[in-house]
Amino acid sequence: MATTTDGTPSGVTISDGATADVTIIGAGLGGLVLARVLHINGIPATVYEAEESPAARTQGGMLDIHDYNGQLALKAADLMDEFHGIILEGRQATRMLDRDGGVLLDQPDDGTGVRPEVQRGELRRILLESLPAGAVQWGRKVTGVRALDGGRHEVTFADGSALTTRLLVGADGAWSRVRPLLSDATPAYTGTSFVETWLFDADSRHSAAAAAVGGGAMLSLVPGKGIQAHRESGGTLHTYVALSRPQEWFAAIDFTDSGAATARIAAEFEGWAPELTALITDADTAPVLRPLHALPTGHRWDRTPGVTLVGDAAHLSIPNGEGANLAMQDGAELGLALAAHPGDVEAALAAYEQAMFPRSAQISAEGEELHELMFGDDSPRSLIDMFAGGE
Repeated sequence: MATTTDGTPSGVTISDGATADVTIIGAGLGGLVLARVLHINGIPATVYEAEESPAARTQGGMLDIHDYNGQLALKAADLMDEFHGIILEGRQATRMLDRDGGVLLDQPDDGTGVRPEVQRGELRRILLESLPAGAVQWGRKVTGVRALDGGRHEVTFADGSALTTRLLVGADGAWSRVRPLLSDATPAYTGTSFVETWLFDADSRHSAAAAAVGGGAMLSLVPGKGIQAHRESGGTLHTYVALSRPQEWFAAIDFTDSGAATARIAAEFEGWAPELTALITDADTAPVLRPLHALPTGHRWDRTPGVTLVGDAAHLSIPNGEGANLAMQDGAELGLALAAHPGDVEAALAAYEQAMFPRSAQISAEGEELHELMFGDDSPRSLIDMFAGGE
């Protein structure tokens, strides 16, 4: 990081005339977009990530990047050309099947959609490659944060090191270490969990399941449960099995015993079409439990000097296709606000939060409504009606 003549980090000038470094905790999409937007506006920032490297784990599945938030963030980051290069054509197709495999809805991808699909890992890659060397520090797990005077904060790491920063941004997800500086809110279980499975080379090895999924997304839903799958690159099918059950129900399943866990989850879909249950029983990976948690709808905090949140750290909600898009929008808008207020970080943070709070509250409420359409008493008819209405 560049420094001023007195040895302090150069960056965003704050109202007392000193200079402030920007410390971002978490190298997810929101934190990386923020770092990128700051970089192209000449504001140095460092991202600290607990994972040891970009390849430490898989980065999830497909993301539909929307023209009204996620794509705007990528435009602010000057990465639209790179984004167009990773789009998987045809993946905006959507079909809904009944439990017998009958087609209830079939919407092909005609190339006119405004939510192109990409793989999360590829999106993260282009963001990482857009940052200068050393901008992301890997293997830096945060163990504590505390407020100091003058809006500064101290961050401590598992390796025993620590730093003091004049601007701290929590981009560290659902279980954020930074959030307690601003809010007492913690994520609560939503009543539903996903069980994740994968099939590889499906067109040749799992042809019936591949045909059922089709070229994009497939949903087969009934009240309280469902099988959702998406075709990723090539013949990879990525499945999320949804079950509305208490956490104790899942705790009784030994997910370290792959065979037993698979059989227990598949038993919830006894009598369903074999091409659908094959997405569970024929999986090429062990089933992975993904409990769904959310912060209270409308979560917000009082303006606190020198610190803010982006993405799930700020507004974790039930999955609705908006989480990654909102995180990127948060990162872009925070970066642009800091660039627009070079003499006043607090004005930038206030402007960012003033816009972010109502936006995220609306999306969270809409996500709860979508969840009810998908898994409520009128499923799947309620969701089909939504598609038919063009909502």
